[in-house]
Amino acid sequence: KEQIDSSLAGVVENYSPERVDPVDRAILRLATFEIQNCDDIPRAVTINEAIEIAKKFGTQESARFINGVLDAL
Repeated sequence: KEQIDSSLAGVVENYSPERVDPVDRAILRLATFEIQNCDDIPRAVTINEAIEIAKKFGTQESARFINGVLDAL
C-alpha cells in the first residue's frame, strides 16, 4: 500500500491519501497495482475499467480525476 501511495504521490501534487475521496482512493490503488504488477492486463483496459467504476460509484468529478492520475502514471 505504501509503495502504491508513493507512486501516486509522484503524480498528484500534494497527494495525501486522507485528502482523496475514499472511493477514488480505492479505485486508484487497485488500478495502480494492476498497471504496475499485472503485465497480462493492458494498461488501457485497467484505466477504462477504473473510469467506469468511478462513474458508477464515485462523485461527479471522480472519472476525470482518476483518468488524469492513471494516465500520468
